[in-house]
Amino acid sequence: MRFPNHTIFLMLLAVLVSSCSGRNRSAKKYLSEAESAYIEGNYSLAKLKIDSIKILFPKSFDEINSGFNLMQEVRMAENLRNVQYCDSMLHENYSQLNEMLNNFDFIRDDRYQEFGEYYPKIYPHKASLNRNGLRSGVREKGSLFIESILSGSAIKHNQIRAVSDDGSYAETNIVTSDGLNYSFNTLEKAYEIVRYSGSDENGVAQYIYTHRDKPITLKFIGNRTISTTLSNDAKQGVSQSFELSNLLLSIEQLKLEKEKSEVLIRYLESRKE
Repeated sequence: MRFPNHTIFLMLLAVLVSSCSGRNRSAKKYLSEAESAYIEGNYSLAKLKIDSIKILFPKSFDEINSGFNLMQEVRMAENLRNVQYCDSMLHENYSQLNEMLNNFDFIRDDRYQEFGEYYPKIYPHKASLNRNGLRSGVREKGSLFIESILSGSAIKHNQIRAVSDDGSYAETNIVTSDGLNYSFNTLEKAYEIVRYSGSDENGVAQYIYTHRDKPITLKFIGNRTISTTLSNDAKQGVSQSFELSNLLLSIEQLKLEKEKSEVLIRYLESRKE
């Protein structure tokens, strides 16, 4: 059975119109679902639905434009919520920080230090030279460091290992940098002090924090190895420094996230003007 040409044309036109209408209905459905997700505060789903409209229905221009406008609202709401969350967490963290700092002395020399350092009171920094062991501290912005102190023996140590009774251990990387690895002599004895921070610290503080209630042997590694038992005060001092470092780093990260959201909010507001 043959159809006249004009009939075939009308049939194709009907199929095309039906197809376009179906695509538009589907695009509208995605847009409606994006709007619902936005209202419910599910911003990730809202953005996913909006992005899908552009990919699946590239010729649904009205819905794409509406989706673009909705995306700006979603991004604004998302960042406003993030600022609110950061403010809430910062309030909680600063309250915890104020309490935690009671256990620390703050030291900063205005002549050459822009930022100071926190030292745990339980293991006094000034008295630490009187015994072989490990002292710790936290820079004002949250960076943790530990320092091994060996007196009376010249072994040129540049690494330490913390060993628990169960045989597990953690050790620093080797430190040779001037200023971080130094020695000096007094009339009474020789001293070696090595500071480990960043990647050189290599998780030793966390290890001590995890095993703080167990005996820990500290090994000074150099030309030969000297061992000592880490005192309870030293373990608690390192543990307190580890907790303070994590808290200060969390505060700095929250401040950064808040600032990023505030910058984006200002940008979105400028687009409305």
